[in-house]
Amino acid sequence: MTTLKVCATRWSGGWELTFDDGDCDAATQSRTLAGAVQQVRDYLDTTHPEIEHSDWVIDVIPELGSSLASAYDAKASSSAAQTAVLEASARMRAAVKELRDKGLSLADTATVLGVSRARAQQLAV
Repeated sequence: MTTLKVCATRWSGGWELTFDDGDCDAATQSRTLAGAVQQVRDYLDTTHPEIEHSDWVIDVIPELGSSLASAYDAKASSSAAQTAVLEASARMRAAVKELRDKGLSLADTATVLGVSRARAQQLAV
């Protein structure tokens, strides 16, 4: 599988996309970052029709200075939070099962865990 790194530079009309297409440095443009990958594929398909580009991994890296690092940090924090929520939910389900297996009522299980009776019921399923 081929990976192509594309540098995206903002300008008044959208984004300039520069990369090395194998023969030389190449450039194309896209109005949005969302359309950048498809624009690069279209460019490559036009300039090199003999090569199949649909399975290429095209990594568009916007030039945003320190803002890019902040965005990546925020994305990593969000991903870590989602993972923590999934782990916490699994632990809560296990705790509900353990408490219920010890004979605690649903109301007592909810009290021990600090959740509503309805939430304890959801976790017990």
